[in-house]
Amino acid sequence: MKMSRLVAFSSSLLLGAVLALTGAATASAAQSVQGVDYVALGDSYSSGVGAGSYDSASGSCKRSTKAYPALWAASHSPSSFAFTACSGARTGDVTSGQLGPLTSSTDLVSISIGGNDAGFADVMTTCVLQSEATCLDRIATARSYVGTTLPGNLDSVYSAIRAKAPSARVVVLGYPRFYKIGGSCAVGLSDKVRTAINDAADYLNTTTAKRAADHGFTFADVAGGFSGHEICSGDAWLHSVNWLNIGESYHPTAAGQSGGYLPVLNSAA
Repeated sequence: MKMSRLVAFSSSLLLGAVLALTGAATASAAQSVQGVDYVALGDSYSSGVGAGSYDSASGSCKRSTKAYPALWAASHSPSSFAFTACSGARTGDVTSGQLGPLTSSTDLVSISIGGNDAGFADVMTTCVLQSEATCLDRIATARSYVGTTLPGNLDSVYSAIRAKAPSARVVVLGYPRFYKIGGSCAVGLSDKVRTAINDAADYLNTTTAKRAADHGFTFADVAGGFSGHEICSGDAWLHSVNWLNIGESYHPTAAGQSGGYLPVLNSAA
């Protein structure tokens, strides 16, 4: 065999081997994703309140087909997907009513929780309807709760998840900052109040991240993803107060779910 033919023959063998290995690796990667048993837990930020397209069967839980768990499942085709996140859920609601699908075979769990425990909805109602001083006092009360009581509540949820799904990768997703300070909102809350609300969200995220890490879970910070898309940014991925549908106020839009939440789950999962 001439040298040129030998080189060509050897190259074709090498190329074939590379393609075979690449194909095998690709198939293996696809299988690993498709073989995932995924359970999505949490509150309204996980159920998709504010994104629309709610599953009527989910009732007041308002699970949306545009929520990040549903989007992740649609794009990754896991072998099973259980979606039990529910609007208004607190830590105790997760442990008492959302953990049923978890088993020793569960591979991936996502959750956002803690905002309702801290009184998020009441904070925003107080700040919108009452004086600045009353608003700041209510934020201070919420921060105190986050620092003293919430860690124990999170520990209870995280321990219960680990007990039922001992091998699962657990991704704990945080909350966005609500406001762009000095943004395009000419009326409404003062920048002092907006800053205090943002700082409280950061404090909640820091507390949650610490508890998640202590349980060996992954904390996925969404604040960066929402940067430039806060309320008053001119391109908000969060609803401001909505008097026609008050329950959607201060929740991510469909763009917030797909652009703010989904990418961090993709990276963390």
